Amino acid sequence: MPIENNDTEVTITSPTDANTQVKVLKYGATVYSWKVEGEEQLWLSKGAKLDGSRPVRGGIPLVFPVFGKSQDPSVSKMPQHGFARRSTWEFLGQTKENPPTVQFGLGPENADQEVYKQWGEGNTDFTLVLTIQLLKDSLKMNIEVSNPGKKEFKFNWLFHSYLTVDDIEDSLINNLPGEYCYDQLIKEHYTEREPAVNFSGELDRVYINVPTEKNLQVVDMGRAFHTVQRNNLPDVVIWNPWTDKAKSMSDFSPKNGFLKMVCVEPGHVHDFVSLKPGESWTAGQTIHKGAM
Repeated sequence: MPIENNDTEVTITSPTDANTQVKVLKYGATVYSWKVEGEEQLWLSKGAKLDGSRPVRGGIPLVFPVFGKSQDPSVSKMPQHGFARRSTWEFLGQTKENPPTVQFGLGPENADQEVYKQWGEGNTDFTLVLTIQLLKDSLKMNIEVSNPGKKEFKFNWLFHSYLTVDDIEDSLINNLPGEYCYDQLIKEHYTEREPAVNFSGELDRVYINVPTEKNLQVVDMGRAFHTVQRNNLPDVVIWNPWTDKAKSMSDFSPKNGFLKMVCVEPGHVHDFVSLKPGESWTAGQTIHKGAM
């Protein structure tokens, strides 16, 4: 069967290759494994909790309705990255057999109540539908955010993708020269002048309003490892914790695991998306193994 559904997770298997597979926790609707012909494409901490006790360290956590911490009054009380990754989503079922496609849903009734009540006035009506599609050598994810209520709300969205690399010190990210960014380590804005983003220490940047026709390529030792396409997601977060930050995170293991991963995170985070009653917003990412 291409789709297996149990109490805690859903497994999607390619109908043409049993070794091409995606595993999705219902907690957070978090993709925590994606293999192409048996080769893992996502980094997952060995200390990651997969029991719903805390957000998953690795894979593709979903960030909504706030990125990081914000001073905006509607989300200022919320913990970092909001409640989507802390909530148990409903599995809505399979919508297509080939390529295998599934959907997950989240609304006020199944959101983490403690965090959800810290959003706006505590009763914001919303609906999220996440669509995941497994292709031969790519993983496509789309999100639809809808406002079925009577009040306008605003939000951030981000796919917090942890991608594998052989060695971060030999890796770089293409297609960001000339883009405006906010460096979260030095708290400064500037224009990227390097021909590619490379790594020699902790890095935490938000590239703002990057044209979505620019695909992002993770290159390791001259070989394209991953290519990331974006739809309606203008911002890109690039993150690697490096030595000290990795040591400070209790669920980051092994502590030198930062050498094997890089986060390339498409999102809408430099400002908020506003949705009026009856409106919907859609966006997505497609991660390709290697070059396109």
